[in-house]
Amino acid sequence: MRLRLSAAAVVLAALATASTALTTTAAHATPGGHVSAAAYSWPHQAQAIDARGPGVFPHSVDYDPHSRRFVVGSLAHSTISTVSPDGTVRTLVDDKRLVSVQAVRVDSRRNRVLATNVDYGLADRSSPSTKLSVAGVASYDATSGRRQWYADLNKVAGDGKQHLLADVTVAPDGTAYAVDQLTPTVFRIDRHGRASVLLKDDLLVGTVDIPDFLTGVGATAVAWMPGNFLIVAKADGSLVRVSTRHPEQAGAVRLSAQLSALTAGIRVLPDGSIAAVSSGLLTGKAAVVQRVRPCDHWKAATVTVTDSVADPVTSAVTAGPRGSTYALSGGLAALLMGQPNDGFTLRPVDVG
Repeated sequence: MRLRLSAAAVVLAALATASTALTTTAAHATPGGHVSAAAYSWPHQAQAIDARGPGVFPHSVDYDPHSRRFVVGSLAHSTISTVSPDGTVRTLVDDKRLVSVQAVRVDSRRNRVLATNVDYGLADRSSPSTKLSVAGVASYDATSGRRQWYADLNKVAGDGKQHLLADVTVAPDGTAYAVDQLTPTVFRIDRHGRASVLLKDDLLVGTVDIPDFLTGVGATAVAWMPGNFLIVAKADGSLVRVSTRHPEQAGAVRLSAQLSALTAGIRVLPDGSIAAVSSGLLTGKAAVVQRVRPCDHWKAATVTVTDSVADPVTSAVTAGPRGSTYALSGGLAALLMGQPNDGFTLRPVDVG
């Protein structure tokens, strides 16, 4: 069944959330066995970070354990920036090849940052000719910001359709995998930027319509899992399991309860479960944080709610220092209304 979302809901949610501060029901993040940052001067209890990045409007965030800073992309300015614990935002990448940065992923093993290049028609470099026709993944040196390669997935797809690369993940061998919101496609990109289609399957067909904006929104997030398979989250709250070795065996994950729609971002936790965050952008309701615990090698999973974020416009969840987990509120409502913003917020959340 196709999920219909009214244009009025978009406007009401944006108006309701443009001036809402990001808060959460949990004061502290739940400790876990993630990256160690004990030698750095982060507080023992995770604290919210009010980032001073006017006009950045990030949609995604990841944590770099080497620099001990967060990395964000910009929907508006086509840049990639670092965020320090005191909220200082510094531009790492300003690549003219980029139009709008949807997703960022830190590959700490290779000291690089991967980014997806898209165009919603909202960025400084947007144009009528590029709207929904930009689809690329780029790799950058995480220290210098120098571009290493750019993979044009529009050319790889070769289907003449609209594309929006929602997310990218990376396997231990350096292979990257990207998912598309508007076509049921998973792309594979090797360490040198050579790309191909891993899977095109009706399991990934989008079922969410946003009137007057996007039609058929499908995959919104992807994560590589031990055992060489991907978990793909869809906007409607479903999950799909995709083997990287036998993609033709892809199947839906049987969930004890659907994830809260619109599912916006996922993070793999140290025990192999997943933390997922919804975006209430279209409903005005609080964003929901849920933990997804696998059964039978991710053929099934149980879902429990662990936290909520008062600002509905939450678009990503990521690891933080000392096992913490952070949710991102990037000011998307203001961007959609053509309004400026003073920055964005990273807030620790409880993942159970």
